[in-house]
Amino acid sequence: MDYVFYVVVALFTFFMVKQLFAAKGIREISTAILKQELKDRNKQYIDVRTPREFRGNKIRGFINIPLQHLDQNLSSLSKDKEVIVICQSGMRSKAACKHLKKKGFNRITNVKRGMNAWK
Repeated sequence: MDYVFYVVVALFTFFMVKQLFAAKGIREISTAILKQELKDRNKQYIDVRTPREFRGNKIRGFINIPLQHLDQNLSSLSKDKEVIVICQSGMRSKAACKHLKKKGFNRITNVKRGMNAWK
């Protein structure tokens, strides 16, 4: 019985640690780096927060595609350009980045700590 407990704890720990690290092939940047990259018109900037969150505080150049609507809006994104993704804390954007990777996007960047770190 103790063996099962340790296996469950080990699996839980593994999955929690895995969530903390970026997925393979997904770049992560700080908001300071983002400020430098915002001038690049060859990149796509998406904010995966809700429309209400987006209206409350947004960064010029970002378009709002809520995470739950990402699949329906994939055709509006180019696979030839880098996609930079932001949310409030970095968790939804990380999920969006992983989803984009599965859908065949290769140049994907997540903004660490999201809008919480934006000044």
